[in-house]
Amino acid sequence: MDIRIDLNPSQQEAVLYNDGPSLIIAGAGSGKTRVLTYKIAWLLEHGIRSNNILALTFTNKAAREMKERIRHLVGEEQARYLWMGTFHSICAKILRQEAEKLGYTRDFSIYDTADSQSVVKQLVRERQLDDKIYKPSTVFGRISAAKNMLMTPEAYAANQECTKRDRFDRLYDMAELYQLYTLRLKAANAMDFDDLLMQACRLFQENKETLKYYQDIFQYVLVDEYQDTNYAQYLLVKMLAEPQNKVCVVGDDAQSIYSFRGADIRNILGFQQDYKTSKLFKLERNYRSTQTIVQAANSLIKHNERQIFKDVYSENDKGDKISLRAYMSDRDEAQSVAQEIKRIKGDKLNGVAILYRTNAQSRGFENELRRLGIPYRIYGSTSFYQRKEIKDAICYLRLASNLRDNEALLRVINYPSRGIGDTTLRKIAECAVKQNISMFDVICNPVAAELPVSVTTMKRLKDFAQMMHRFCDLIETENAYTAADTMLRESGVMAAAQMDKTPEGQDRKENLDELLAGIHQFVDQRTEEGISFTPVQDFLSEVSLLTDQDEKLDDTTPRVTLMTVHAAKGLEFAEVYIVGMEENLFPSQFCTSPTEIEEERRLLYVAITRAMKHCHMSYARQRFKNGTVNFSSPSRFLNDIDGQFISLQEGRAAEKPAMPRAATSSLLDAKQNAKATASLRGTGKLVSLNSSKTKSDTAELTADSTGGLFPGDRVRHRVFGEGNILRIYRENDNDKIDIQFDGPGKKTLLMTFAKLERI
Repeated sequence: MDIRIDLNPSQQEAVLYNDGPSLIIAGAGSGKTRVLTYKIAWLLEHGIRSNNILALTFTNKAAREMKERIRHLVGEEQARYLWMGTFHSICAKILRQEAEKLGYTRDFSIYDTADSQSVVKQLVRERQLDDKIYKPSTVFGRISAAKNMLMTPEAYAANQECTKRDRFDRLYDMAELYQLYTLRLKAANAMDFDDLLMQACRLFQENKETLKYYQDIFQYVLVDEYQDTNYAQYLLVKMLAEPQNKVCVVGDDAQSIYSFRGADIRNILGFQQDYKTSKLFKLERNYRSTQTIVQAANSLIKHNERQIFKDVYSENDKGDKISLRAYMSDRDEAQSVAQEIKRIKGDKLNGVAILYRTNAQSRGFENELRRLGIPYRIYGSTSFYQRKEIKDAICYLRLASNLRDNEALLRVINYPSRGIGDTTLRKIAECAVKQNISMFDVICNPVAAELPVSVTTMKRLKDFAQMMHRFCDLIETENAYTAADTMLRESGVMAAAQMDKTPEGQDRKENLDELLAGIHQFVDQRTEEGISFTPVQDFLSEVSLLTDQDEKLDDTTPRVTLMTVHAAKGLEFAEVYIVGMEENLFPSQFCTSPTEIEEERRLLYVAITRAMKHCHMSYARQRFKNGTVNFSSPSRFLNDIDGQFISLQEGRAAEKPAMPRAATSSLLDAKQNAKATASLRGTGKLVSLNSSKTKSDTAELTADSTGGLFPGDRVRHRVFGEGNILRIYRENDNDKIDIQFDGPGKKTLLMTFAKLERI
């Protein structure tokens, strides 16, 4: 193994230092895994036995690939006994040997998430708590977060912040459930995934001799992706590395994006304070991307205050500028991106990715890619129409359209929970088969069908049947959007999603909102085609054609990849489309503190650095959400990217976007602009992309620029009907009009998109 040939000077320096603690800051595409692999191989070749090296990763896949590379470098015999794996797998291995010291037997069970949530569900039922509030995913999520902070049930109950949050969410028995859950697992001689970390920490804290035994074994401790460690993982590394502190951690603070999973960026930022004698190494050469992409990403991330400074560079081709497009609507954005991708043929499709902030955004792009016959895959998620909450919602529409649809009925009769269990459903199915009628017929006439259920259950079935009959009447008189919106609200589907405060629950709520947005767009499109009434059945026909196409293509077919930015970390693509670059979307509307905004900026840094050759960014001026068309402002992060790396392109059905920072401005101007941006951001205001105006800057428009329309005029809109103009004005370079409609009430529309007819 000749590292002088295989590694650049910075990589060599990081590999060769093994005399004490070291922090390797590895910029995007800088060969992080290569350095870690060679470092382990170097240790093995220089007399360190493989069973004296502990290498911790975050995925089994990373551990397997790294071990295979090491075998290739030094041979099977030297690499065989490496302690290499994920934190959880290494802890499980230790706990199997030491379980009796914690009151477990060595054959303890390891519960996965489904097992854990099943235990929670049983506890909620036993305590007779409201399962609409005490959802298994919500309760287990809070238990998991507490364990990752090494917070026992007793500590959780005494923590004022936890108590306040639980009271706000009406989870008054949360601390007691945590205690009962812990006792239930202990009685079953079981640990969940989080216990593997927590109990390992407890083992070492309570058994100093055991800790010393493993400290003596692990002469070298190496950690990959250190920026993603939580408190339990941080403490495990610190305990095992003492007292010799021959610990090497590798990571990139600029790619710390998993705080929602418990990752704490302070672990990597504070490493040099934790290990006073540590040496810092920086891997700054990016082998992946063009110079322009790397420089653009650098100009973005430098706006974060909490970071370890590095100057990432590329010696690849200069490459094209990042293209930026503005679109009038999210529908235009999806159509245009799909049309752009259509020019790419053959295997090159595998090198194309569409990245978005939330899973719900995939719907529009999936529809357009299907329409154009472009194959795609959803990475790290499920195709939009195959997600559980979407299938549940669509089954309500299906059942209202066809009460004999037994499969749809089985899916929705007890969702949200109505106390109609599997035993009752089995009895209904048996009666239906016996009498050759539909299951819904049995529900409507349980006595005539001789259904053997209690009076209470009969009442529940009657309530469900009455609700579905109302929905049947609804779809005869209301268009698909109004009917679907009403059904999802009256059935309790939307309320159930809103009450789930977990990240997964928020995703479900956003997906349901996006489904309604899709139905609204479908109705609008039909209205533009001159079809005055669009029933639910027409939308269902459209959806069935889309979902039937999902898996018809052979797995080897080249495909475009669709994924969230979080799922894209660690991957690379020749061409990347970063869509939805709007305030309250990217950054997320739920991120308000400076710390949260910095993580969102790191998330965009990750998105940009996935691109090897070409990077495209776009935003929409308006996006349909929560039942209305919402006007969007460009993401504040577009201001952070130096304008010299941006190429403004014409977007479909929208004007040319404004330049983030003029590439022709002087250095002084750029500094003044940056200072103004920082100042205004502190007040919650945003700098406009093309001037120093803020969002509050407005101006009334003259009749010359409004097509002859005046406040007070009576107009007709193709969707909202008739109404009176209240105001016509310009705001953030958009010409807007406020109209008081007779039915829907007050609406704000873009003049260029309103298509108004004066009455």
